[in-house]
Amino acid sequence: MTAHFSPADLRVYFVTDPEGPAPIEATVEAALRGGATLIQIRDKHCGDDELVALASRLAPACRARGVPLVLNDRVDAATRAAVDGVHVGQSDTAASVARARLGPRAIIGLSATNAAEAAAIDTSIVDYCGLGPVFATATKPDATPPLELAGFAEAVARCPVPVVAIGGITVANAASIIEAGGDGIAVVTAISRADDPEAATAALCDAVRA
Repeated sequence: MTAHFSPADLRVYFVTDPEGPAPIEATVEAALRGGATLIQIRDKHCGDDELVALASRLAPACRARGVPLVLNDRVDAATRAAVDGVHVGQSDTAASVARARLGPRAIIGLSATNAAEAAAIDTSIVDYCGLGPVFATATKPDATPPLELAGFAEAVARCPVPVVAIGGITVANAASIIEAGGDGIAVVTAISRADDPEAATAALCDAVRA
């Protein structure tokens, strides 16, 4: 039994794109209108002050729709910004440190790239696993080889927490993720680079529900 707050709704999880064609605020608001269930601010290159400022601009729209807002890795910035939690990678700030810093009600996500990493997740610390890349992706050039659906399904079966798939997710393959046991999809460019981010988000929501 976990000793912390229940995980967020992972169905359609939007990760912000600092290089997207539109301002992040506009894209996040469009994703929220389209039905996104969780928002992560991810920018490996900007400073903590910039992240805190961005989070403060995004938080009201997220709160208005009851959608959690988390930061990628930056525990110090997350503490200052009073967001809902963080998502950390295997080589980022340890999930145990994030939990200790942010408290029992924070959402803590942890990345995994294979079944062994997924199986090793501590349910007393981590709320959900971000598993991937499932398919080939250009968003993260240093990503490990894709799991493909069979590898994803194997890792999901061994993971003790809910799983959101990431890496090459589109409307065309979103349903296959759910069929393979995933609890949701995490996307970057499928929303941020879409001609109509709101419509793209809505289409992803429909695919996941289907």
